[in-house]
Amino acid sequence: MSKNSKTSTALAAPPQPNYIRNIMNLRNIAIIAHVDHGKTTLVDVLLRQSGAFRENQQVAERAMDSNELERERGITILAKCTSVEWEGVRINIVDTPGHADFGGEVERILSMVDGVLLLVDAAEGPMPQTKFVTAKALKLGLKPIVVINKVDRPDGRPFEVQDEVFDLFSALDANDEQLDFHTVFASAKNGWAADTPDGPQEDMTAMFRLILDHVPPPVADVSAPFSMLATTLEADPYLGRILTGRIHSGRIALNASIHVLNQAGEVVEQGRISKLLAFRGLQRVPEESAEAGDIVAIAGLAKATVADTLADPAVTAPIKADPVDPPTLAMTFSINDSPLAGKEGGKVTSRVIRERLLREAEGNVALRVTETQNKDAFEVAGRGELQLGVLIEQMRREGFELSISRPRVLYQEDPETGKRLEPIEEVQIDVDEEYSGIVVEAISVRKGQMKEMRPSGGGKVRLSFLAPARGLIGYHGEFLTETRGTGIMSRVFHAFEPFRGEIPGRRNGVLISNAAGNTVAYGLAGLEGRGPLFISAGVTVYEGMIIGEHSRGNDLEVNPMKSKQLTNIRASGTDDAIRLTTPRRMSLEQAIAYIQDDELVEVTPDNIRLRKRLLNPHDRKRASREKGD
Repeated sequence: MSKNSKTSTALAAPPQPNYIRNIMNLRNIAIIAHVDHGKTTLVDVLLRQSGAFRENQQVAERAMDSNELERERGITILAKCTSVEWEGVRINIVDTPGHADFGGEVERILSMVDGVLLLVDAAEGPMPQTKFVTAKALKLGLKPIVVINKVDRPDGRPFEVQDEVFDLFSALDANDEQLDFHTVFASAKNGWAADTPDGPQEDMTAMFRLILDHVPPPVADVSAPFSMLATTLEADPYLGRILTGRIHSGRIALNASIHVLNQAGEVVEQGRISKLLAFRGLQRVPEESAEAGDIVAIAGLAKATVADTLADPAVTAPIKADPVDPPTLAMTFSINDSPLAGKEGGKVTSRVIRERLLREAEGNVALRVTETQNKDAFEVAGRGELQLGVLIEQMRREGFELSISRPRVLYQEDPETGKRLEPIEEVQIDVDEEYSGIVVEAISVRKGQMKEMRPSGGGKVRLSFLAPARGLIGYHGEFLTETRGTGIMSRVFHAFEPFRGEIPGRRNGVLISNAAGNTVAYGLAGLEGRGPLFISAGVTVYEGMIIGEHSRGNDLEVNPMKSKQLTNIRASGTDDAIRLTTPRRMSLEQAIAYIQDDELVEVTPDNIRLRKRLLNPHDRKRASREKGD
């Protein structure tokens, strides 16, 4: 690893051919990191210190996380572009998702930048998602600038983390140039970066300097016909479909005629550019024209989608797009057919659900939507529980009512042996030493294999496993309970490997309502001895709805509407107010992970309910007998 250079190698480069001289004052970079290592906070600081905001301008914290769910969960879900200016050079910055479930966004974004800032926490060091995004960047030939962030943490170990990053690069087969990376130490929260952890804590000049010096300007032929690879897609109520990407070659002007080529080279559509937008700070600014090397957004097309090539009609060959890793998890999205259907949401038909899912799949290449034999149900496949959970949450907020099945993993077949292969995930866990035993046991039961166990300082242990994705469904909530909320678990797709055998499922049965009506405190009080309840008094339930967990392994039909028989005799102490135990509330992800194959999660704008797939008890018994046969 070389020390940071103070000379401006990129700006003082030898004379360039005429066709790229006009883009020497442009840089395209992406910021990649693990969840919560400070990407979005860093972008905020770069925007402020570059003068993108007025001094008195009110800007929300984590301004790039504009999505409502992103703000609530504290994670970046959608990749977003912005730009800053520093010493006459415009720097296009892409803030990418840090969670493995949204890796499809990361893969596309890296194809349109010339450099990356790899952000690593000074205490936690490289995490599984760090490895995932770094491998993608190195494979594309990008040379990362390493940012050791949060160096002011009391448990920070910046130089050790720097060595760990070097080891990670080496393990990922980085070339000599990539191994000779530059490092800057920073505290994005406090707004400073320096060449050393104890350097001047003033501003971000050291980081800006590194970007200008060591991220190459785009190399593109401005004189060639226009071409651009679409990397992200979004729907705008006024402009229609907006496609964002980097101009690969040539120039483009407003109202220009273009055509769209898919990866097979077939013409998808022809059209005109109705709007050409460039990124300036947090704003998308209309432009009359743009040149090769710049990142722009284009409106005016009706069919073009991600991985298509937008080009001058003279261009006949598409720009190659790298394949995206396949989905590993699937759920069935179907209409809500419960007795309470349509009472809370306005979007309940299979037609509107189908249109919404297909629209989502257009812009999200990591998502796959297929129709099932049942015309009222659709199989949605993605990278993980979080990605699919976010989609469901977005749809319920838009007024949809849905029935969601238990997640199931997608298997592959070994072409040589014909054996079944299942998705295996790499799991990294940081936990207090006293809880390490219970975590190792829990993952072993789920067919996970330990790779490494080492102390990570401060009385904590770092555990690494390779575990089947199906065994980890729903484990996160249990993990937090077992570690008293002190553990940190990260996971990322590893590979498809031979099937590891059966994994024990939920041990307990459920309490099922045997009638419809409003629950009564007296009736619920009599059921508390049967197991924990999921609902309180005064809740509307229906036959076949799950209202609690049975303390034993079998399902039990109960009556939560049972009332106390009225008499004309009163006795001291018997008519006191009934006090119920606080019901067990489940989040959307917890509910989806809890259910079994014969159960569904009913999702509406106002409620999340658990239910049996077959509401009638006679139908359930008949199905059980047929399954037994």
